[in-house]
Amino acid sequence: MNDAETPGLESRLITTGVERLALLGRHAEALMQGYANDHVPLDGLSHTALRKLLSARIVWRPDEQGGIKLTPKVRELIAEMVADEARRHVNADVAEALELIRSLIESYRDSSSRGDYWQQEQQLLRLRQAVDDMNGRFADAIDSLWQRLNSDFGFVSQLNDKVRENDRAQKQVVRLLDGLELIDFDELIELVGSDGTLRKVLISQLQQQLSQHYTSLREVQHRLIELMARFRRMQARSRLVAGMAAFLREHPNFTPGNYARRSEVPVLFNHAAPLTAAGAVALDRAQDMPTLSALLKNVPTPSRAAQPVTAARPAEHVEDTLVAARQQALKDDVETFYLNVVDRAEHAPISALDYLHQSGLEWPAEIWLFQVIAEHQGLPHSEQRAFHLYQQEERTSAYNDVKLIRDVSLGLAV
Repeated sequence: MNDAETPGLESRLITTGVERLALLGRHAEALMQGYANDHVPLDGLSHTALRKLLSARIVWRPDEQGGIKLTPKVRELIAEMVADEARRHVNADVAEALELIRSLIESYRDSSSRGDYWQQEQQLLRLRQAVDDMNGRFADAIDSLWQRLNSDFGFVSQLNDKVRENDRAQKQVVRLLDGLELIDFDELIELVGSDGTLRKVLISQLQQQLSQHYTSLREVQHRLIELMARFRRMQARSRLVAGMAAFLREHPNFTPGNYARRSEVPVLFNHAAPLTAAGAVALDRAQDMPTLSALLKNVPTPSRAAQPVTAARPAEHVEDTLVAARQQALKDDVETFYLNVVDRAEHAPISALDYLHQSGLEWPAEIWLFQVIAEHQGLPHSEQRAFHLYQQEERTSAYNDVKLIRDVSLGLAV
């Protein structure tokens, strides 16, 4: 094939592709109905349009008795475009992609040795497209897994279906990892040789992309294991509740026994320490009087005389005087800060931390700000309205919406 024939082939390829895409656009509604249902409706399709769709391999008829259906490739294309994760099947066939890459590398080297630079550029373009396609298959598969993880497998309703979906996703991760292991960079380095362009496409860029895929797959596996553990716990609890409900349906008159009176308590209930039952003497039972008299005689005599009730005093709470003194000192310093705000001629707010440093006080900044805020909140409402307390807040990080108070400013209400 000479150089004049190759552009003609490319032109015919573009023309055929434009016709196929236009055909998809003209009959988009009928094709989407066929995607949502089992068959493509023939009401809005003429005989000529149906013949064109069949010849373009957009639809097909599995058998003479069946209806018209979408071809698997078209169904997969629609599922990819509308992000239908339930019908989306990503096939990362690495072995086939690597075989194509090896063939394109050989063709590129042959064209380079012959000095056919136009053919060499075309082979390089196809090689880049093959590498991008292989990388895109991995990216699409990982993106599909993340979509399912972020929805907690929301497109399945039963817990058992969630567990099976999780297991299927884990197997897909294993297949992707096996596919990534097929890419041997030692072999690729030997194939590309000293060609800088090929080394950039097949070594540096591809290695960076595969490193990102490995990192994403590790995160996916970690998330899948967490979800599986959660599903298993939910499954165990649901089975316990379902089993108890089935038992109660079979035995409607069932009454739980008093496990406290049993000599052998089941392990499930034997977690808490036993309670000692309270007892009192029954003075109205005459038959127990001899026993009570014997017990009273055996009560030991106290070794010292009992003190009168008047000598007893209520228990006093011994407070640490040092802690109380520091708390009172902190409260006095904060009150002095408030009085300083009132006595100033200017109405501009005063920073609590600036006052702390200028006054030479040795209180920690966090304790000082907490006491200033607590003192303001402890004032009566009429006195609170006389002050304005401004809080200088700062977010913890760009990914955390928790705000920390860095400083407060106190001023008089004008």
